Amino acid sequence: MASHRKLISSSHILICRTDNIGDVVLTLPMAQRLHELNPGARISLLCRSYVADVAKLSSCIDEVVVLEDIEQDPVAFFKNSDIDTVIFAQPNRMLVHAAFRAGIRNRIGNARQKLYLMLFCNRWVRFSKRLTDHHEAQINFEFLKPFGDDAIPTLEEVSHYQHFDLPTPDQGMSSLLCGEHFNLIFHPRSNGHGREWPVEHFEQLARLLATDHRIRIWLTGSAAEGEWLRANAASLLAQPNVTDVCGRFSLEQLAVFINESDALIASGTGPLHLSGALGKHTIGLFPPTRPMHPGRWAALGEHSVNLCSNHACAECATNTSRTCNCMKEISPEQTAQIVLQWSQEKANESAAHTQPTAQNAALLH
Repeated sequence: MASHRKLISSSHILICRTDNIGDVVLTLPMAQRLHELNPGARISLLCRSYVADVAKLSSCIDEVVVLEDIEQDPVAFFKNSDIDTVIFAQPNRMLVHAAFRAGIRNRIGNARQKLYLMLFCNRWVRFSKRLTDHHEAQINFEFLKPFGDDAIPTLEEVSHYQHFDLPTPDQGMSSLLCGEHFNLIFHPRSNGHGREWPVEHFEQLARLLATDHRIRIWLTGSAAEGEWLRANAASLLAQPNVTDVCGRFSLEQLAVFINESDALIASGTGPLHLSGALGKHTIGLFPPTRPMHPGRWAALGEHSVNLCSNHACAECATNTSRTCNCMKEISPEQTAQIVLQWSQEKANESAAHTQPTAQNAALLH
């Protein structure tokens, strides 16, 4: 923790982030900055198996290590690697202890987070996620201080650190999406990772958007989430402008589908952050209560809009249900106005591209 300690210079850095999709997506900008601080170094990411497909799409990650593949003997994994620096961006007692036992030279952890990080790491940063006003993506840059980088980038700067290499969509996906339409994704569920907008609001939004025949709505989610929607949101699925594709895509295919679409609407969940990172039109729906508020979890990207009620409801901080009055106060009408504007902008751009020039118009006559 002493300021006079020699700055880290590394040839292979492993970032440990063993939580959820959105958390991993918001860690990737920090990985890109690590490349700048350590030219020529390998940057690897250790994550859970269900997140790995998204991590592999990032151009700033050289290798993805799957937690389930190494958790039987993590000490052996570290000993047999050439990793010289580990960043514990998400605390994991097993991995911290394994890196210590394997003798990894630099082990970076947040000394204010867990006692075992203080005991088994040898490079410490100090910050409180609970007290900070920084966004989750900015918070991750705290781990770069042992490399001599004390700067926390602005949210606009963070967005420029997002880079993905996505495969070409297959024929089946291409046949689904029509370029002439405004393809809008509803991702109503959050797998328990965010306060959700009521499905009734999604239904009302679909009805409002039916006034624009160019807008096609796609419902995404896991197979289990699709079953829940079919059981609890039949009216939403029955709307003529809505198509259910829940459970149809792998995580990699969902990323491609989001990239090929025009916009996405969701609460604070992984696909929301992926959509923002891909530069898509994105609407994030949030309660104003810490730690779920948009100040911490807003979708990033120049085309992202994040909606939040002005005041927290009385039971919001202790409410364990999927939704609350805070989320209900975000109106479908407010959301529809944004989407209709985006749809019109796409239509105007398409018309401008297809309109013949004066010279070509003269030749036509």
